[in-house]
This record gives sequence, structure tokens and C-alpha cells, in this order.
Amino acid sequence: MEVAGTLFRQHGFDGAGVADIMKGAGLTHVGFYGHCDSKDDLTAEVTSRVLGDEGWIKGRTGAGTLSLEDLVRSHLSRSHRDDVCACETDNMRPRSDAAPEGTELAARSVRLAFFAASVLFTAGCAVGPKYREPVTTVQPFRIAPPIETGTVTAPAPPLDTWWDGFRDPVLTRIVRRAIDQNLDLAAALARVEQARAAAKGASARLLPSGALAAQSTFLRQSLESPAGRFAGTSPTFDRNQSYLDLGVGAGWEVDLFGGLRHGGQAATEEAEAADAEHLGTRISIAAEAADAYIQARGTQARLVFAAEQIGADERLLQLVSQRRASGIASDREQAQAEAVLAQARSIVPRLAIILRAQLNRLDVLMGAQPGTYAAELSGSADIPVAPGITALADPSDLLRRRPDIIAAERRLAASNARIGQAFAEYYPKVAVTGYLGNEAFGPTSLFPERNFQPTAVIGLRWRLFDFGRVDAEVRQAKGVGAEALLRYRGSVLRATEDVENAFTLLGQSQLRIDELVREIDALQRVRDRSQEAYQAGVIGLTDVLDADRQLLTARDDLAFTRETAARAAVAAFRALGGGWRP
Repeated sequence: MEVAGTLFRQHGFDGAGVADIMKGAGLTHVGFYGHCDSKDDLTAEVTSRVLGDEGWIKGRTGAGTLSLEDLVRSHLSRSHRDDVCACETDNMRPRSDAAPEGTELAARSVRLAFFAASVLFTAGCAVGPKYREPVTTVQPFRIAPPIETGTVTAPAPPLDTWWDGFRDPVLTRIVRRAIDQNLDLAAALARVEQARAAAKGASARLLPSGALAAQSTFLRQSLESPAGRFAGTSPTFDRNQSYLDLGVGAGWEVDLFGGLRHGGQAATEEAEAADAEHLGTRISIAAEAADAYIQARGTQARLVFAAEQIGADERLLQLVSQRRASGIASDREQAQAEAVLAQARSIVPRLAIILRAQLNRLDVLMGAQPGTYAAELSGSADIPVAPGITALADPSDLLRRRPDIIAAERRLAASNARIGQAFAEYYPKVAVTGYLGNEAFGPTSLFPERNFQPTAVIGLRWRLFDFGRVDAEVRQAKGVGAEALLRYRGSVLRATEDVENAFTLLGQSQLRIDELVREIDALQRVRDRSQEAYQAGVIGLTDVLDADRQLLTARDDLAFTRETAARAAVAAFRALGGGWRP
């Protein structure tokens, strides 16, 4: 003992090995282990018999450079069962059979017990796997360079307020109104509040809880009950009894193994996921409102083209009718002109249905009954022109801008914390409760000391014979974590798909617009010359009608393609996570 104590004083517990102690004491392995089961047992005996508390601390700290936090952590060892860390506290308990005698024994035992309790209660140990954020590499987008080098009519707006880049005040007003009034967005915000409240409640479980209790009880004792039969024979027995109880109680579950901490952490991360989903809803609402507005303007433009074509076909029918009255045109030509006019007119009802549907969609997005804001879009206007779009300098920025990816990552972190919460069920739970109260027959005798009845309880709950169910809970939590990881990876892939598709559609639509403009210019010349030739009697009516039909189709196609390009720009902003400020 003396040799070990000297070595511990000089080199500390970690610096003095078993071989050094055996060499100094002249012991063999058999002799050493005949006295002690391990070095830890020897440390405890030397601490109790030779070093004392101060020497024990110095032995642990060596030269005195370790802090109390390091000292506490030195008593915590890790096991690696399914990447779970556990607390080992046996080395912190002094051996009762080696304790000194008398009052010094009692004082030293109290101090050592207090130190061990402080290690347990303040340091603790959170079991469960450590969370590591998934490493995801996003390759450069294949279609970004052609878009960036394309011809644009307006500079690229900030992603935070991309709708201002269309330079359409009506569009800006509609998007802002939708963000302010949309019911789905308000519901998403309500879900955020629910998640935050749940996180606050889960974190509050780490703290002690208390309650004030007051109760007044009136009882008329039955004479046939066991108590009534026993007490009824007493001359002072009164069947009518009343009691007053007044007290305050408190309870605290000591989170030794991190079950409550993991639960609070998971709830906090789920609240962060709900917040990200709320931002995702905001992005979707802004994009949906812009998309509906652009479709409405595109349909109005197609209606204008259809009206112009109807006017041209009416003039052609009038010309054919005049020629037929003069005996130049035949009944067949008259019927052909009437059929072309009817075809042009038949387009109008179909476009009117599309327009009404988009106007109703806009009203609902703005939180109003269909028809509320329709008058604001009664007049036709040009289709908004897509502004320039600056792709993300670093494709990995998509992971930080897309709320759906952020939400999926937070769900993954929460599932990891739930695994730790499930692992904590392998370990015992300690709860401390106390009650300070008075009980008396009347208010006047409620507060004297003789009616004071305090209660203190330290409880231990350990699912020692329920490990099969705990195993199932852990496996279920791991399964949820695996699903969350796959969902996260899927969200990243879908995000890159959205960007690729939106930019491809935008680029190809812009190219198609240029070709359609040239086609319409050529078809307009063909139609004008065909009508002049028909009036001169050079060609038949069939050539005029064919040119007229081609021009109608090209004009409608141009309006639809411009609408498609603008909608593709909206989809590109949405795919890049535009509409909020990180």
C-alpha cells in the first residue's frame, strides 16, 4: 500500500502502472492479484488507507493540470455496442471494506459519495450514435451555361424576390397577396408553432416539475365498513369527518443516460424541419401564384389572336359570298369559308374555360372565394417576359437553399436522436420526488408542526426484463433513421432533377420562340399574297384557307410557347429555392 501510495503521489494514477507497483513492492503477479483483483481495486484501497481525499485528487490529476471537468470525464469509459457510449461508475466508488474507522470514516464517506453523485448527476452520459451530417456532392448542372449565355431582356433578379424580375406590377401584387393571405401557408405556420411547442415541452422534461395541491374532503363513515366497525365502539367516534390537505410537491427525473436530452433534441430538430417545410410552402405558393397568373395572361393572348383570326375569316367569308353572288365562286367555296370561320370560333370556348380555371386558382391561392379578384385581370395584357436567371455559383448551394432538402436533413437528425432515446431504455432511470404538506381536521389546526408531513422518494425504474421490447424499439428507431436517410438522398436527387428540367424547358422554349416569330412573319406574307391572288382569280380558295389555317396555328403556338417560357422561368426560380432569404 505504501509503495503504491508513493508512486501515485509522484506519477499519478495513470503514470504508475501495475508493473511499477509490483517491482517496488517485490511482488509477483500471483502475489499482486492475491491482494487485489485489479488496479482499480488497489487504487480504491490506497485512496482510503494512505492518500486520503486530497491525495486521491492529486493522484488523479498528476501534476495538478487537469480541470474538474477533465477529472469527471476521466471516469467515463466507452463501450461500442452498436456505436453506443455508456457510463462506467464502478471505479468511482470507494471500497467499504477498506474505509477508515470512526468519525473520519463517516466524513470521508460523505465527501466521496458527494463527489460520485456529482459525477453522475452533472456529467451523466448520453447513449446513442453521434449524428454526422450526410456528405452529399452535387455535380455541376449540365444546362446552366447555355441559359446564362442566352439573350435576355431583363437582368437577373435576386432569388429572394425573383417575381420582381418580371417587371409586372400586377404579378408582384398577386404574389405578395398570396404570401400574405394563403391558407395553406397559414396552416404550415400553425404546424411550426405546434412543433416548437412540442420541442419546448420535451426540453422542459429535463427540469424539475412542481405543483401546488389543496384539497378538502368530507366523509361520512359507514358503520359496516372495517374501519367503522372498529372505531364505532369508541364513545368519541364521529361518523362525519372532514380533512384539509395543503402542500407543494416536486419531482425530477435525473437524465443519467440522455434519454430525455435525446427526446428534447429530436423535438427541436423536428421543429426546425417544420420551419423549413413552412418555407417550402412559401416558395410553392409564390411559384403557384405566378404560374397561374402567367397561364391566365397566356390564355388572354391566345384569345386575342383567336379574335383577330375570326375577324380575318369573317372578311374572307364576306368576300367569298360576294364572289358567289356574282357567280364567280361556287357553293363549295362558300361552305369551306364558313367551316374555317366556325373552326376559329370553336377555339374561344376552350380558351375561356382555361382562363376561368386559372382565375379561380388565383383567388384560392390568395385565400379568397373564386371570382373575388377576377375583375383585376379582366383586361388583357402581355405575357410577362422571363428575366435572366443566374444559376448557383456552387451547385452545393442548392443544399442550403432548398427548404425540402433542409427539412429532410433535419428529419434525419431527429431520427438519429430518436435512436439514442430508444437506446436509453436499456439503462435504469432515477426519479426524485418530494412533497411538503399539512393535513388537519380544520383550518385552525392546519399549520402547526405536528400536522406537517413531508415525503421524499427516490425511485429507480429499469426495464431489466423487457429488453426484448427495447430491442424492437431500437430496431424500429434505426429503421426510421434509414428511411430518413433515403428520403434525404431522394430529395437531393429530385432537386437536381427540377433544376435540370426547368432550365432545359426554358432554354428550348426561348429557341422555339425565335423560330415561331420567323414562321409567323413568313406565313403572314403567304396569306396576304394568297388572298390577293384569289381575288385576282389566279388561285383557288383552298390555297387561301390553307394559309389561313397555318397562320392561326402558328400564332396560337407562339402565345403558348411564350407562356411556357415564362412558366419555365418560374419553375427554375422555384427549383433553385428562390423566394426566401437563407
